[in-house]
Amino acid sequence: MPFFAPVSAGGIGKATVTATTGSPTIDTTSRTGKTIYKFTGSGSVTVGVGGYAEVLIIGGGGSGGSGNQGSTPASSLASGGGGAGGYFYNSTLFIPAGTLTVTVGAGGAVVNNGTSPGNPSQLSSYIVFGGGAGGTGSAVGSALNGGSGGGVGWYAAPASAGSALLGQGNNGGATSGSGNAGSGGGGAGGAGTSITSGNNGGAGGAGVFNSITGTSTAYAGGGGGGVHVNGATPGSGGSGVGGSGGVWQNSNNTGGAGTSNTGSGGGGSGEWYSGGNDAGALGGAGGSGYVVVVFG
Repeated sequence: MPFFAPVSAGGIGKATVTATTGSPTIDTTSRTGKTIYKFTGSGSVTVGVGGYAEVLIIGGGGSGGSGNQGSTPASSLASGGGGAGGYFYNSTLFIPAGTLTVTVGAGGAVVNNGTSPGNPSQLSSYIVFGGGAGGTGSAVGSALNGGSGGGVGWYAAPASAGSALLGQGNNGGATSGSGNAGSGGGGAGGAGTSITSGNNGGAGGAGVFNSITGTSTAYAGGGGGGVHVNGATPGSGGSGVGGSGGVWQNSNNTGGAGTSNTGSGGGGSGEWYSGGNDAGALGGAGGSGYVVVVFG
């Protein structure tokens, strides 16, 4: 993190912007006296005079795990929720003059019989991790580490959860081997719910509410775990922005997607039971990341 430094001494003013690329949304009305640059895609911001700025950076959320589809034997079971992308916020960062590269991480994609972690977001040399993917509902994939860690799939139990990296989030939920569902992915505001018993899926970890854009918005919620038993309740997504877990049935058992531009995790797949065989199901995609810089 070489170019950022917290500043406590007086005599340094507010940073000013001379140019941008990547077509950020520029908002001058939501907060009096502030100009808000909202990046949902990659670009840059050129600072003419170094100084203070307010910054939010969120990595892309991890996908929920997907069960086996088209494998022998087929086994969808129930998968873990994806972890949220890393979360970083500072109201008084010092930013020097120069052009700062902005990268907004994509969320983890839906993968048949697998997992996909989220991608990192970046403001110049400051990087925030993507979320760890949820573990699959089979023996082929474990929960992954990330900004927040992914939850564990049912078939992998007992197993440890994906871990959060460098304090940018929280761990995913673990499994003990005594439950019949996937655990929740970690969120920026809390860990994913572990499965120690019962049939219901683990909830995704809570996100964090932030008003940098002028509106209180939840970011970086974990994905919920899918379920393995008919009639069980899938895990809810963290703070309403993580994807919910998939259910046990022949359709609509795909995990829900994390909300775009919140860096939230996707929900884990549920059981797809068809004609006496487990046919497989898909986890939800992770939500894309976000970069916001406020000047003034």
